[in-house]
Amino acid sequence: MKTAFRTVLLLLLSLYSLTGLAQNMIEGVRIWPSPDNTRVVFDLSDQPDYSYFFLKQPDRLVIDFKNTDNIAELTQLPKDGDRIKRIRTSLSKGKRAVRIVLDLSNQYDEKVFALPPTGPYGNRLVVDLHDRQKTPLVTRKPRLKNRDIVIGIDAGHGGEDPGSISKSGTHEKKITLSIAKRLQRIINAEPGMKAEMIRTGDYYVNLNQRTRLARKKQVDFLVSIHADAFHSPRPRGASVWIVNDRRAESELSKWLKNREKNSELLGGGGELIKRTNDDNLAVFIADLTKDKSLEISDRIARNVIAELQKVTRMHKTQPQNASLAVLKSSDIPSMLVETGFISNPYDFKNLMSRTHQEKLAKAMFNGIKKHFYDYPPQDSLIANMRPTKHKISRGESLSVVAQRYNVSVQQLKLANNLKTDVVRVGQTLTIPRVN
Repeated sequence: MKTAFRTVLLLLLSLYSLTGLAQNMIEGVRIWPSPDNTRVVFDLSDQPDYSYFFLKQPDRLVIDFKNTDNIAELTQLPKDGDRIKRIRTSLSKGKRAVRIVLDLSNQYDEKVFALPPTGPYGNRLVVDLHDRQKTPLVTRKPRLKNRDIVIGIDAGHGGEDPGSISKSGTHEKKITLSIAKRLQRIINAEPGMKAEMIRTGDYYVNLNQRTRLARKKQVDFLVSIHADAFHSPRPRGASVWIVNDRRAESELSKWLKNREKNSELLGGGGELIKRTNDDNLAVFIADLTKDKSLEISDRIARNVIAELQKVTRMHKTQPQNASLAVLKSSDIPSMLVETGFISNPYDFKNLMSRTHQEKLAKAMFNGIKKHFYDYPPQDSLIANMRPTKHKISRGESLSVVAQRYNVSVQQLKLANNLKTDVVRVGQTLTIPRVN
């Protein structure tokens, strides 16, 4: 009965709009709370004509929608006691207008902007309420000796931005968060390593905020997790992407680049829309213009590919490059892992499997771990846990061994009483500890 009544009401309001008495309708309201902000999305039948202002004692945000009717059930909205106490209607001065009031628990920095139809959404008015920062968000704390190596985990998309959508309606954001949490658990179980989640729940984190969070958490490496879709169900398999100055011109890369343009309208607003947003290859890959960052990213990407090949089909067996949405200058090494295609029935079945998700997370961990055990930061616990002896294998030189253990060639020579740089296969070297 409710569905039938709602349908009839929509038809009547549509006719009402055609007569010129009203031009728009608020069809629904969605709330997306996150640790640092809350997003409220008003779904509308047409482009909104609106104005807004704040009131104090108590704190309120008042939005006036001109030439608009409201059919959204505001009393059924979930409670968000941290920032929004209630969303309600109030008397409007305009004859053909709706006044919506957000009763707030405090004063916040706001962004209010309209978004046109894109993907699964129609016209929207978005309200972002950000906690006011008393101190700068990004603060660099001195790192202690024997510290944990910090791995940042970015679960792609979230909240208003669902990412790719499977044929059955499953959102990419759900799959990526599930895999990310598994990877978090595995990393945290490893002595000397610590995982930091960029997104911990179903909410949207804009591109700039993801960068700030990674820096605030002082991550040593950042992995962004995605599950892609294509216009055809044929492509399948995982791939690993890094950013450098070379452009990727494959059909898949061009398709993802076009999707990125469309996805810009899903989550961000204002200047963010003019730049880029969280979509596929564009998500949270830091600017790798520094040679060292690119070297680390490429090495870890190859490690991860080698591990993924053991547990899943690969779409690409070499690290892929894409010059999409390069962020503001950053020296955080990073990679993006496409875990499979949810547009492919075989990949989708695997990606929905807990067992397969666990295998993917373990493979990513093994690839990352291998690098940091081979090349640990000198102030890390793992650096002090590493073996004190190294047996020379075929193809290894003194400089290769020095680089692996983050010591100088001269330090190696002194520790082993070597007069030259020549070493032989099978020779055992003592690795000096460097404070």
